[in-house]
Amino acid sequence: MPLLAHKIALAATPAQNEDFARAAGTARFVWNWGLHEWNQQSAQGRTPTANALKKQFNAQKYTAFPWLAEIHRDAHAEPFAHLGAAWKRFFAEVKAGKPAPPPRFKKKGRCVDSVSVANDKFTLDGTRLRRPKVGWVEMTEALRFSGKIMGATVSRRAQRWSVAIQVDVPEAAARRRRTGDGVEGVDLGLRNAAILSTGETVPAPKPLASALRRLRLRSRRVSRKVEAAKALGGTSQPPAKGERRRKSHNQVKQEQAVARLHARVYHLRSDFTHKLTTRLCRENQTVVIESLNVKGMGKNRRLARPLSDVGFGRIREQLRYKAALYGTQLILADPWFPSSKLCSTPGCDFKHQELTLSERTWLCPRCGVRHDRDVNSACNLKRLATATALPVAKLAGNGAAGEGKVPSPVGKVTSVKHERGSMRSGQKKNRAHLCALS
Repeated sequence: MPLLAHKIALAATPAQNEDFARAAGTARFVWNWGLHEWNQQSAQGRTPTANALKKQFNAQKYTAFPWLAEIHRDAHAEPFAHLGAAWKRFFAEVKAGKPAPPPRFKKKGRCVDSVSVANDKFTLDGTRLRRPKVGWVEMTEALRFSGKIMGATVSRRAQRWSVAIQVDVPEAAARRRRTGDGVEGVDLGLRNAAILSTGETVPAPKPLASALRRLRLRSRRVSRKVEAAKALGGTSQPPAKGERRRKSHNQVKQEQAVARLHARVYHLRSDFTHKLTTRLCRENQTVVIESLNVKGMGKNRRLARPLSDVGFGRIREQLRYKAALYGTQLILADPWFPSSKLCSTPGCDFKHQELTLSERTWLCPRCGVRHDRDVNSACNLKRLATATALPVAKLAGNGAAGEGKVPSPVGKVTSVKHERGSMRSGQKKNRAHLCALS
């Protein structure tokens, strides 16, 4: 059964917000303590484990840190599970030959404030959530999924707290119905976020570019408040290690204004990518995109900000898990597939070797058709899902995306209306059963 999460904003009181902040700070403190002990024991030649560190911490936590008694124990326990999972991912990537940084220490103001809650440590009642030592907290909406609740994570973005509730949903309830059975090639771009093989362009909202001027102004105000605090303190030297310079109320207000603007940019981009990826999976039985090296492209200082503003990586990840919900086949083209250089006219396979990035249109000397660079690329991506599929086309692994498995190259994609004649009797029964459930 798929594990889905519903993130809901909380309408908490100031006292409850303070409790959440203290719990998140405790989780950060326990993570740093566990990581410090892990590094020390590894340097001594020992083999630390998350469970052993948890027992070591529990044996001394109330004597060494008596203030922990005021915080719910989930904030003490869950960071060790997360730390063990982080080291497990690190060792797996190192074993696979991938360069990966080890887990790092968390610093207040530089990491996401969050705390995990076990499924037996909170109660749901419509639009209310009850947590020990916090009480009933109002939610802005009720949980949309029905199934076994596996846990929750309370996190903060800017000054707004929200809860993400993980639910193990039955397969039939998680399945979404498609409204179309098309095959769509999608070329991602910077000016237009998506160019479809039908010729339609989806412009990118670029929320960061729109808010960049306001972001600079508000950040400049924060810098002025910091400089003013240094002048009042009589020293320009940074505080000693382990000490914090006290912030003025005006500095805190300006920092909160910057955080709210960043949150607005995030929400606008997230709203756009969710609507785009849902539409593509809902209206098509097959979606083809390029397997771009987004991390490598982000190292280009001229492309890093526009790439982040569109959200290439976010679009790909959302397509990956939504394709499984809608029963849509997601195909990734090889990064070196010349989708822009190949002529997309049927029967013409001319390749424009000298095509540069500045050329937005080009004329095919063989068939005489003038191509728009982006539309031509989308049409060539669509060809990868047809009977002329090339070896560079591969499935994204809808059902096996979580395990990181990549199936074999794709063959011909047949329209859904022709599938019944080619299905065996057992497949017909399964499809009829799924349709009845959905």
